[in-house]
Amino acid sequence: MEASDLFILESKFPYFSRLSTVHKKEFCEKLELVLTTKEFIGRGGIHMVSQEMELLIGATIVMVTFGWKKIKLPHFKRILIYPNVYYSSISKSYHKGEVNPKLGVIVVSWSSFLEGMSDEKDGVNLGIHEIAHALKLENLIKSNGESDFFNPETYREYSRLAEKELEILAQNSPSFFRKEGGINEHEFFAVAVENFFERPHEFFSYNPDLYGAIVRLLRQDPRVWITK
Repeated sequence: MEASDLFILESKFPYFSRLSTVHKKEFCEKLELVLTTKEFIGRGGIHMVSQEMELLIGATIVMVTFGWKKIKLPHFKRILIYPNVYYSSISKSYHKGEVNPKLGVIVVSWSSFLEGMSDEKDGVNLGIHEIAHALKLENLIKSNGESDFFNPETYREYSRLAEKELEILAQNSPSFFRKEGGINEHEFFAVAVENFFERPHEFFSYNPDLYGAIVRLLRQDPRVWITK
């Protein structure tokens, strides 16, 4: 990593800045691998993808997958970056981001991505949300050399606990998770992972069993780095 890369990570990606020297080295090694396997493409008026865009999106992939040394989400080879909310011809609606497994793409609105990073304690982070979707899908795709990396027993435990939270959201009962998480199991996973990284202590206090299941599923615990 060049000095300018490290400056961006240290100053703009809190997860990285909190790591030990040894873990920072591992993070950079994995980030370099991720960046060489993804194509970052500007859309909607972005004619050139900046160094910061590649680094921060790539770092989000590394953060979510940091529990595994080799997982790099190979099915999702292209990252499309729009400047703002964009119109999807597939869903016929406006989006901040999406994951398309058929095309192997992750799409983000850059303004929404930065907005998600601006408050790291609100449990809303577009980058984490979309990478969580991609991670869950990658676990199921058999043709890329990366599948079934979720421990089956742990995932069954997570699913059982998540189902209870989905029922709470369906009943409009008070919940730690925002309403979007109640749409379906896929949205709940993405919303849960957002809160796992941004509000780990609050998440643990709300539901230690579910939090613990995600710790084992993602093989890391953000409470180690984030103080109360």
